[in-house]
Amino acid sequence: MSTKRIHNFNAGPAALPLPVLEEIQASFLNFNGSGMSITEVSHRSKWFDDVINDAVVRIRRLLNMDETYHVLFLQGGASLQFAMIPMNLLRDGESADYVNTGTWATKAIQEAQLLGKSVRVAASSEDRNFCYIPDHIHFDSNAVYAHITSNNTIKGTQWPIYPDTHSVPLTADMSSDFMSRPFDVKPFGLIYAGAQKNIGPAGVCVVIIRDDMLKRASGNIPTMLKYTTHASKNSMYNTPPCFGVYTIQLVMKWLEESIGGLKAMDAINCKKASCLYSVIDASSFYKGTADKNSRSLMNVTFRLPSEELEKKFVQEALMENMGGLKGHRSVGGCRASIYNATTLESVQTLADFMKTFERKNG
Repeated sequence: MSTKRIHNFNAGPAALPLPVLEEIQASFLNFNGSGMSITEVSHRSKWFDDVINDAVVRIRRLLNMDETYHVLFLQGGASLQFAMIPMNLLRDGESADYVNTGTWATKAIQEAQLLGKSVRVAASSEDRNFCYIPDHIHFDSNAVYAHITSNNTIKGTQWPIYPDTHSVPLTADMSSDFMSRPFDVKPFGLIYAGAQKNIGPAGVCVVIIRDDMLKRASGNIPTMLKYTTHASKNSMYNTPPCFGVYTIQLVMKWLEESIGGLKAMDAINCKKASCLYSVIDASSFYKGTADKNSRSLMNVTFRLPSEELEKKFVQEALMENMGGLKGHRSVGGCRASIYNATTLESVQTLADFMKTFERKNG
Protein backbone atom coordinates (compact mmCIF):
# COMPACT_ATOMS: atom_id res chain seq x y z
CA MET A 1 0.00 0.00 0.00
CA SER A 2 1.41 3.39 -1.01
CA THR A 3 2.11 5.87 1.78
CA LYS A 4 3.04 8.71 -0.56
CA ARG A 5 1.75 12.01 0.81
CA ILE A 6 1.63 15.41 -0.83
CA HIS A 7 2.27 18.85 0.61
CA ASN A 8 -1.30 19.65 1.65
CA PHE A 9 -2.46 23.29 1.48
CA ASN A 10 -6.19 22.59 1.50
CA ALA A 11 -8.38 25.10 3.34
CA GLY A 12 -10.60 22.48 4.97
CA PRO A 13 -10.85 19.62 5.43
CA ALA A 14 -7.17 20.30 5.85
CA ALA A 15 -3.93 18.62 6.84
CA LEU A 16 -3.68 16.72 10.10
CA PRO A 17 -0.39 16.12 11.93
CA LEU A 18 1.30 13.00 10.58
CA PRO A 19 1.98 11.60 14.10
CA VAL A 20 -1.75 11.88 14.82
CA LEU A 21 -2.66 10.02 11.64
CA GLU A 22 -0.10 7.35 12.45
CA GLU A 23 -1.51 6.90 15.97
CA ILE A 24 -5.03 6.62 14.54
CA GLN A 25 -3.81 4.08 12.00
CA ALA A 26 -2.04 1.98 14.62
CA SER A 27 -5.07 1.80 16.91
CA PHE A 28 -7.92 1.93 14.44
CA LEU A 29 -8.77 -1.79 14.49
CA ASN A 30 -8.08 -2.34 18.20
CA PHE A 31 -8.47 0.86 20.20
CA ASN A 32 -6.74 0.70 23.59
CA GLY A 33 -7.11 -3.06 23.85
CA SER A 34 -10.89 -2.94 23.39
CA GLY A 35 -10.86 -5.30 20.42
CA MET A 36 -12.88 -2.63 18.57
CA SER A 37 -12.19 0.44 16.47
CA ILE A 38 -12.74 3.86 18.02
CA THR A 39 -15.61 4.06 15.50
CA GLU A 40 -17.18 0.99 17.09
CA VAL A 41 -16.87 1.54 20.85
CA SER A 42 -19.92 2.79 22.71
CA HIS A 43 -19.96 6.47 23.57
CA ARG A 44 -21.18 5.31 27.00
CA SER A 45 -18.07 3.19 27.56
CA LYS A 46 -15.09 3.99 29.77
CA TRP A 47 -12.93 3.94 26.63
CA PHE A 48 -14.77 6.91 25.15
CA ASP A 49 -15.22 8.61 28.53
CA ASP A 50 -11.43 8.71 28.79
CA VAL A 51 -11.15 10.19 25.29
CA ILE A 52 -13.64 13.02 25.68
CA ASN A 53 -12.53 13.91 29.22
CA ASP A 54 -8.87 14.04 28.18
CA ALA A 55 -9.76 16.24 25.19
CA VAL A 56 -11.54 18.68 27.52
CA VAL A 57 -8.67 18.71 30.02
CA ARG A 58 -6.09 19.38 27.33
CA ILE A 59 -8.14 22.20 25.76
CA ARG A 60 -8.53 23.79 29.18
CA ARG A 61 -4.82 23.50 29.85
CA LEU A 62 -3.71 24.85 26.47
CA LEU A 63 -5.99 27.88 26.83
CA ASN A 64 -5.42 28.32 30.56
CA MET A 65 -9.16 28.24 31.22
CA ASP A 66 -10.81 27.98 34.61
CA GLU A 67 -13.92 26.00 35.54
CA THR A 68 -16.26 28.82 34.54
CA TYR A 69 -15.81 27.71 30.92
CA HIS A 70 -17.51 24.65 29.45
CA VAL A 71 -16.05 22.74 26.49
CA LEU A 72 -18.64 21.22 24.16
CA PHE A 73 -18.33 19.00 21.08
CA LEU A 74 -21.29 19.63 18.79
CA GLN A 75 -22.39 18.67 15.31
CA GLY A 76 -23.56 20.93 12.49
CA GLY A 77 -20.24 22.70 11.99
CA ALA A 78 -19.57 26.36 12.69
CA SER A 79 -22.48 27.24 10.40
CA LEU A 80 -25.03 25.90 12.88
CA GLN A 81 -23.50 28.16 15.52
CA PHE A 82 -24.48 31.17 13.41
CA ALA A 83 -28.06 30.40 14.47
CA MET A 84 -27.50 28.74 17.86
CA ILE A 85 -25.67 31.75 19.31
CA PRO A 86 -28.43 34.36 18.81
CA MET A 87 -31.09 31.73 19.54
CA ASN A 88 -29.55 30.98 22.95
CA LEU A 89 -28.11 34.32 23.95
CA LEU A 90 -30.45 37.03 22.65
CA ARG A 91 -33.77 37.57 24.39
CA ASP A 92 -36.59 39.83 23.24
CA GLY A 93 -35.59 43.48 23.27
CA GLU A 94 -31.85 42.72 23.35
CA SER A 95 -29.27 43.21 20.62
CA ALA A 96 -25.79 42.11 19.64
CA ASP A 97 -22.91 43.73 17.75
CA TYR A 98 -21.26 42.03 14.78
CA VAL A 99 -18.11 42.95 12.88
CA ASN A 100 -18.33 41.97 9.22
CA THR A 101 -14.95 40.91 7.84
CA GLY A 102 -16.04 38.56 5.07
CA THR A 103 -18.15 35.65 3.92
CA TRP A 104 -18.51 33.77 7.21
CA ALA A 105 -19.19 36.90 9.25
CA THR A 106 -21.80 37.91 6.67
CA LYS A 107 -23.50 34.52 7.02
CA ALA A 108 -23.48 34.82 10.82
CA ILE A 109 -25.21 38.20 10.57
CA GLN A 110 -27.76 36.87 8.10
CA GLU A 111 -28.66 33.90 10.31
CA ALA A 112 -29.23 36.12 13.34
CA GLN A 113 -31.45 38.41 11.27
CA LEU A 114 -33.33 35.41 9.88
CA LEU A 115 -34.32 34.58 13.45
CA GLY A 116 -35.67 38.09 13.86
CA LYS A 117 -32.92 39.08 16.31
CA SER A 118 -31.70 42.65 16.70
CA VAL A 119 -28.24 42.89 15.15
CA ARG A 120 -26.04 45.96 14.73
CA VAL A 121 -23.06 45.86 12.35
CA ALA A 122 -20.55 47.74 14.48
CA ALA A 123 -17.92 47.77 11.73
CA SER A 124 -17.30 46.30 8.30
CA SER A 125 -14.47 46.03 5.79
CA GLU A 126 -16.86 45.44 2.89
CA ASP A 127 -16.00 48.88 1.47
CA ARG A 128 -12.64 47.46 0.29
CA ASN A 129 -13.77 43.94 -0.50
CA PHE A 130 -12.83 42.66 2.97
CA CYS A 131 -9.08 43.08 2.51
CA TYR A 132 -8.51 44.46 6.01
CA ILE A 133 -9.55 44.17 9.66
CA PRO A 134 -11.39 47.28 10.95
CA ASP A 135 -9.97 49.15 13.93
CA HIS A 136 -11.18 51.87 16.32
CA ILE A 137 -14.56 50.16 16.61
CA HIS A 138 -17.23 51.59 18.90
CA PHE A 139 -19.17 48.76 20.50
CA ASP A 140 -22.58 49.29 22.08
CA SER A 141 -22.14 48.93 25.85
CA ASN A 142 -25.65 47.49 26.04
CA ALA A 143 -24.97 44.71 23.52
CA VAL A 144 -25.29 41.18 24.89
CA TYR A 145 -22.21 40.13 22.94
CA ALA A 146 -19.85 41.32 20.20
CA HIS A 147 -19.25 38.79 17.42
CA ILE A 148 -16.07 38.57 15.35
CA THR A 149 -14.54 36.08 12.93
CA SER A 150 -10.96 35.74 14.11
CA ASN A 151 -9.51 34.57 10.79
CA ASN A 152 -11.01 34.89 7.33
CA THR A 153 -10.08 31.96 5.13
CA ILE A 154 -11.38 33.34 1.85
CA LYS A 155 -9.88 36.84 2.00
CA GLY A 156 -6.74 35.93 3.96
CA THR A 157 -7.18 38.35 6.85
CA GLN A 158 -6.85 37.81 10.60
CA TRP A 159 -7.32 39.88 13.74
CA PRO A 160 -3.73 40.65 14.88
CA ILE A 161 -5.10 41.81 18.24
CA TYR A 162 -8.62 41.15 19.45
CA PRO A 163 -10.76 44.28 19.88
CA ASP A 164 -11.35 45.86 23.27
CA THR A 165 -15.09 45.58 23.84
CA HIS A 166 -14.86 46.76 27.46
CA SER A 167 -17.62 44.98 29.36
CA VAL A 168 -19.28 43.37 26.32
CA PRO A 169 -18.44 39.64 26.06
CA LEU A 170 -16.60 38.70 22.88
CA THR A 171 -18.02 35.88 20.81
CA ALA A 172 -15.73 34.52 18.13
CA ASP A 173 -15.78 32.15 15.20
CA MET A 174 -12.24 30.77 15.46
CA SER A 175 -12.70 27.93 13.00
CA SER A 176 -9.53 28.56 11.04
CA ASP A 177 -7.05 29.71 13.67
CA PHE A 178 -8.20 27.98 16.87
CA MET A 179 -5.21 26.60 18.81
CA SER A 180 -2.75 28.31 16.44
CA ARG A 181 -1.57 30.95 18.93
CA PRO A 182 -1.97 31.86 22.60
CA PHE A 183 -4.59 34.40 23.65
CA ASP A 184 -6.32 35.60 26.79
CA VAL A 185 -9.62 33.75 27.00
CA LYS A 186 -11.12 35.95 29.73
CA PRO A 187 -12.77 38.59 27.44
CA PHE A 188 -14.58 35.82 25.56
CA GLY A 189 -18.05 34.68 26.52
CA LEU A 190 -18.21 32.12 23.71
CA ILE A 191 -15.75 30.66 21.20
CA TYR A 192 -16.58 28.20 18.46
CA ALA A 193 -14.48 26.39 15.87
CA GLY A 194 -15.31 23.89 13.17
CA ALA A 195 -12.60 21.26 13.59
CA GLN A 196 -11.80 20.54 9.96
CA LYS A 197 -9.43 23.42 9.40
CA ASN A 198 -6.98 23.30 12.29
CA ILE A 199 -7.77 20.69 14.95
CA GLY A 200 -9.47 17.63 13.50
CA PRO A 201 -11.70 16.10 10.82
CA ALA A 202 -14.98 17.44 9.51
CA GLY A 203 -18.06 16.62 11.55
CA VAL A 204 -17.44 18.22 14.94
CA CYS A 205 -17.48 21.80 16.20
CA VAL A 206 -15.81 22.82 19.47
CA VAL A 207 -17.83 25.33 21.48
CA ILE A 208 -16.41 27.00 24.58
CA ILE A 209 -19.02 28.86 26.60
CA ARG A 210 -18.71 30.76 29.86
CA ASP A 211 -21.12 30.27 32.77
CA ASP A 212 -22.76 33.67 32.46
CA MET A 213 -23.52 33.08 28.79
CA LEU A 214 -24.68 29.51 29.38
CA LYS A 215 -27.24 30.77 31.89
CA ARG A 216 -28.85 32.84 29.12
CA ALA A 217 -29.64 29.65 27.17
CA SER A 218 -33.14 29.14 28.44
CA GLY A 219 -36.64 29.51 27.13
CA ASN A 220 -38.44 27.92 24.23
CA ILE A 221 -35.46 26.51 22.33
CA PRO A 222 -35.45 23.05 20.73
CA THR A 223 -33.60 20.61 22.97
CA MET A 224 -30.76 19.83 20.57
CA LEU A 225 -30.17 23.53 19.89
CA LYS A 226 -29.81 24.49 23.56
CA TYR A 227 -26.31 24.82 24.99
CA THR A 228 -27.45 23.70 28.43
CA THR A 229 -28.54 20.36 26.95
CA HIS A 230 -25.00 19.55 25.91
CA ALA A 231 -23.19 21.17 28.84
CA SER A 232 -25.22 19.17 31.36
CA LYS A 233 -24.37 15.86 29.64
CA ASN A 234 -20.68 16.40 28.82
CA SER A 235 -21.58 16.61 25.10
CA MET A 236 -23.25 13.18 25.24
CA TYR A 237 -26.95 13.96 25.34
CA ASN A 238 -27.06 11.97 22.11
CA THR A 239 -24.32 10.06 20.28
CA PRO A 240 -21.49 12.53 19.67
CA PRO A 241 -19.13 12.51 16.66
CA CYS A 242 -16.85 10.02 18.42
CA PHE A 243 -14.11 9.73 15.81
CA GLY A 244 -13.89 13.51 15.48
CA VAL A 245 -13.58 13.96 19.25
CA TYR A 246 -10.92 11.25 19.36
CA THR A 247 -8.90 12.98 16.64
CA ILE A 248 -9.18 16.33 18.44
CA GLN A 249 -7.90 14.66 21.61
CA LEU A 250 -4.86 13.38 19.72
CA VAL A 251 -4.24 16.79 18.11
CA MET A 252 -4.36 18.44 21.55
CA LYS A 253 -1.92 15.81 22.83
CA TRP A 254 0.37 16.55 19.86
CA LEU A 255 0.18 20.29 20.55
CA GLU A 256 1.06 19.83 24.21
CA GLU A 257 3.61 17.03 24.10
CA SER A 258 5.25 17.29 20.68
CA ILE A 259 5.02 21.02 19.89
CA GLY A 260 5.25 22.38 23.44
CA GLY A 261 2.04 24.43 23.61
CA LEU A 262 0.52 27.41 21.82
CA LYS A 263 3.46 29.78 22.24
CA ALA A 264 5.71 27.32 20.43
CA MET A 265 3.02 26.67 17.80
CA ASP A 266 2.68 30.40 17.18
CA ALA A 267 6.42 30.77 16.61
CA ILE A 268 6.31 28.01 13.99
CA ASN A 269 3.24 29.52 12.31
CA CYS A 270 4.85 32.97 12.16
CA LYS A 271 7.92 31.47 10.51
CA LYS A 272 5.80 29.63 7.95
CA ALA A 273 3.79 32.72 7.07
CA SER A 274 6.90 34.89 6.82
CA CYS A 275 8.42 32.38 4.41
CA LEU A 276 5.58 32.89 1.92
CA TYR A 277 4.91 36.58 2.45
CA SER A 278 8.59 37.38 1.90
CA VAL A 279 8.34 35.80 -1.56
CA ILE A 280 5.21 37.81 -2.34
CA ASP A 281 6.67 41.08 -1.04
CA ALA A 282 9.87 40.66 -3.03
CA SER A 283 7.92 40.07 -6.23
CA SER A 284 6.01 42.11 -8.78
CA PHE A 285 4.62 38.85 -10.17
CA TYR A 286 2.66 37.82 -7.07
CA LYS A 287 0.26 40.20 -5.36
CA GLY A 288 -1.16 39.58 -1.90
CA THR A 289 -4.87 40.27 -1.53
CA ALA A 290 -4.87 41.38 2.14
CA ASP A 291 -3.45 44.55 3.67
CA LYS A 292 -0.10 43.82 5.30
CA ASN A 293 -1.26 44.73 8.80
CA SER A 294 -4.27 42.39 8.48
CA ARG A 295 -2.59 39.39 6.90
CA SER A 296 -3.53 35.92 8.04
CA LEU A 297 -0.94 33.52 9.42
CA MET A 298 -3.22 30.67 8.36
CA ASN A 299 -4.39 31.48 4.81
CA VAL A 300 -1.99 33.19 2.42
CA THR A 301 -4.04 34.55 -0.48
CA PHE A 302 -2.48 35.97 -3.64
CA ARG A 303 -3.02 36.66 -7.31
CA LEU A 304 -0.85 36.21 -10.38
CA PRO A 305 -0.83 38.52 -13.44
CA SER A 306 -3.61 36.53 -15.18
CA GLU A 307 -6.16 33.82 -14.51
CA GLU A 308 -4.39 31.66 -17.07
CA LEU A 309 -1.17 31.85 -15.09
CA GLU A 310 -3.05 31.09 -11.88
CA LYS A 311 -4.50 27.95 -13.43
CA LYS A 312 -1.06 26.95 -14.68
CA PHE A 313 0.45 27.63 -11.24
CA VAL A 314 -2.07 25.35 -9.51
CA GLN A 315 -1.63 22.60 -12.10
CA GLU A 316 2.17 22.64 -12.05
CA ALA A 317 2.25 22.82 -8.27
CA LEU A 318 0.13 19.68 -8.12
CA MET A 319 2.56 17.96 -10.48
CA GLU A 320 5.23 18.79 -7.89
CA ASN A 321 3.11 17.21 -5.11
CA MET A 322 1.63 20.45 -3.73
CA GLY A 323 -2.16 20.36 -3.51
CA GLY A 324 -4.99 22.64 -2.47
CA LEU A 325 -3.60 25.92 -3.85
CA LYS A 326 -6.63 27.05 -5.82
CA GLY A 327 -8.36 30.09 -4.31
CA HIS A 328 -11.93 29.91 -3.03
CA ARG A 329 -14.44 29.60 -5.87
CA SER A 330 -16.04 32.93 -4.91
CA VAL A 331 -12.87 34.98 -5.38
CA GLY A 332 -10.46 32.97 -7.55
CA GLY A 333 -6.72 33.48 -7.33
CA CYS A 334 -4.48 31.25 -5.23
CA ARG A 335 -4.50 30.35 -1.56
CA ALA A 336 -2.05 28.43 0.61
CA SER A 337 -3.65 27.33 3.86
CA ILE A 338 -0.81 26.72 6.30
CA TYR A 339 -2.57 25.53 9.42
CA ASN A 340 -0.76 23.98 12.38
CA ALA A 341 -0.27 20.59 10.73
CA THR A 342 1.28 22.02 7.56
CA THR A 343 5.01 21.69 8.11
CA LEU A 344 7.68 24.31 7.63
CA GLU A 345 9.26 21.94 5.10
CA SER A 346 6.07 22.00 3.01
CA VAL A 347 5.93 25.80 3.16
CA GLN A 348 9.60 26.12 2.14
CA THR A 349 8.94 23.75 -0.76
CA LEU A 350 6.09 25.99 -1.92
CA ALA A 351 8.19 29.14 -1.52
CA ASP A 352 10.93 27.61 -3.71
CA PHE A 353 8.34 26.58 -6.31
CA MET A 354 6.89 30.12 -6.36
CA LYS A 355 10.33 31.58 -7.10
CA THR A 356 10.98 29.05 -9.84
CA PHE A 357 7.55 29.58 -11.39
CA GLU A 358 8.10 33.33 -11.47
CA ARG A 359 11.48 32.97 -13.17
CA LYS A 360 9.91 30.80 -15.89
CA ASN A 361 6.73 32.80 -16.38
CA GLY A 362 7.41 36.34 -15.16
